[in-house]
Amino acid sequence: MKRIAVMTSGGDSPGMNAAIRAVVRYGIKSGLEVYGIKRGYAGLLDEDIEPMTFASVGGIMERGGTILRSSRCPEFVRKETRAEAAKILKKHGIDGLVVIGGEGSLHGAMFLEEEQKIPVVGLPGTIDNDIAMTDMSIGVDTCLNTVVDAIQKLKDTASSHERAFIIEVMGRSSGYIATVSGLVTGAEAVIIPEVPVNYEELGNKLLEERERGKINCIVVVAEGAASAYTVARHLEHRIGYETRITILGHIQRGGSPTAFDRLLASRMGVAAVDALLRGESYVMTALQGGKIVTVRLDEVLKEKKRLDMELVRLAGILS
Repeated sequence: MKRIAVMTSGGDSPGMNAAIRAVVRYGIKSGLEVYGIKRGYAGLLDEDIEPMTFASVGGIMERGGTILRSSRCPEFVRKETRAEAAKILKKHGIDGLVVIGGEGSLHGAMFLEEEQKIPVVGLPGTIDNDIAMTDMSIGVDTCLNTVVDAIQKLKDTASSHERAFIIEVMGRSSGYIATVSGLVTGAEAVIIPEVPVNYEELGNKLLEERERGKINCIVVVAEGAASAYTVARHLEHRIGYETRITILGHIQRGGSPTAFDRLLASRMGVAAVDALLRGESYVMTALQGGKIVTVRLDEVLKEKKRLDMELVRLAGILS
């Protein structure tokens, strides 16, 4: 193992830069040449590859996004496209590849090794926290803090005007962001893909609270469960509040990463390089019980991580 490359792929998440920095600096200190691949798998196919140095990653840990940039590459689902990518890696003398991203990016990495024998190590980078076998993914903590801050500010104005706010957060197939942010901000209701919603029952509950004298109402909805506009149509005429809608959107992906995400990303980046140096690949770095471990990619990607229903229960009983 003399030359490795690092790339970020798919949706960006805060902390990716800290992971890149760790891979580059620890790789160089371990005697490796480290290359950066711009724009994920699309950049790999375009041979957008450049050598990285200590200076390349100076001052990036506190920055959101990814200095290597990212993109989605639908054509990478084709085996012949992956074969072309492997040829490009071999042409550039890349002996091992570190891929930072979510489920789709990790699938691409897994197939590169299965089909083309390119040694790969994945790092889970996604705000949805839906990657199996790791307690947290890079970017989740920062995203949650961003969402919580926004909800608290909306709660202030909701109280001032005695309004209900329907707040839509990210999470196409996972209700993790909605559940945890709703739980820790005291939201009156959380609507997620994992649990069917009965709007009549929910409306009656919110109306009862309003009649008891409550002066604000916060409903957090994951985008994969329903649109905030749909929820508002079901609730606004039955809960006794003037209703407003806020869709947080891509603000959830940005911002300076928290200390937790910087530390997690740094630990995972170093662990990825260590794995390649000892000849271990076809793995993903994972946080399990406070420790960084490696787990097989095929085991990780067998099924999606399930939401802890105890969190859903807590959000319900404490609302």
